[in-house]
Amino acid sequence: MKSTNNVTLADIAQQLDVSIVSVSKALAHKKGVSNMLSRKINQLAKEMGYRQKVHVFDNEKKTTTGNIGILVPARFFSVNTSFYWTLYSALSRELMRSGYYCILEQLSETDEFDLSLPHMIRDKKVDGIIVLGQLSMDYVYYFIKQYFHFIFLDFYINDEQIDTVTTDNFYSEYMITTYLISQGHKDIRFVGTFRATTSIADRCMGFMKAMLENGLPAPPSGIINDRDSHGHICITLPDKMPTAFVCNCDDTAVELINELRKQNLNVPGDISVVGFDNYVRDNAFRPTLTTIEVPQSVTARLASDLIIKKITGNAYTPGNHVVSGRLILRDSVKKIN
Repeated sequence: MKSTNNVTLADIAQQLDVSIVSVSKALAHKKGVSNMLSRKINQLAKEMGYRQKVHVFDNEKKTTTGNIGILVPARFFSVNTSFYWTLYSALSRELMRSGYYCILEQLSETDEFDLSLPHMIRDKKVDGIIVLGQLSMDYVYYFIKQYFHFIFLDFYINDEQIDTVTTDNFYSEYMITTYLISQGHKDIRFVGTFRATTSIADRCMGFMKAMLENGLPAPPSGIINDRDSHGHICITLPDKMPTAFVCNCDDTAVELINELRKQNLNVPGDISVVGFDNYVRDNAFRPTLTTIEVPQSVTARLASDLIIKKITGNAYTPGNHVVSGRLILRDSVKKIN
């Protein structure tokens, strides 16, 4: 039999040919498992040397809840940012596979401003938290002083001790901008509010590197803002149109194309547009969007593995973990001479 420190819920489930969820419920003495199966699971767990994990919170020991919290600032769950809904679903699947349930909590702007800890922490409902989406810096520094078992997903801060999972935003945007340049475009504008998130800032810097590397102008004054302080997308078109726009996300690209249509400008006939995330809510939207694919299954698996190792005390590599993006070529770019 395996030693205590190495026995997992998956090991017990495999021995009895049952689901990890059934094992988790039986060991927690929850409903949903028959008495006979529950006895078998608990007996086998005892024989294999499995013990309920403990962690320290508020200087008190407590058994694991079997829950991982997903904390999302409310502004990132608006209709314009539903990319996070699909990423949450991927996280839920990955955590369930490892025997953990997800608890989703939206952090209101009021609680963020007032520096209030999430209810799931105050009520001790979770073993750890994945923070999905950019928090204000005041809240970040408050949060990391109050709580330890967390990782940041899709943003980071300038601290190598903080565990994060992010997309390679810089190189991915550099790659898609370089592709536009290879298609003959020289007058290109970046669309994204630079200070809104670390992701947008890094994507903008990747865009600027590609432009400057090819001897093309990329002044900061040429950046077009795409959102307000609440995350609502609102784009004002420039007086002088470029031949192409590089948008910081697909939702912004869709809104931009709709604004161009109001000016009787066709994409890609008149102007080319590229996005980021490979996520468009309307599958019938045309033209299909050239973009960067963010592999959500890979991102969710990495984030889930990281938070589980952290809360269970298993060895892991701390710091920032980066997931590579992939260029997806579709119909929104026109090659010009």
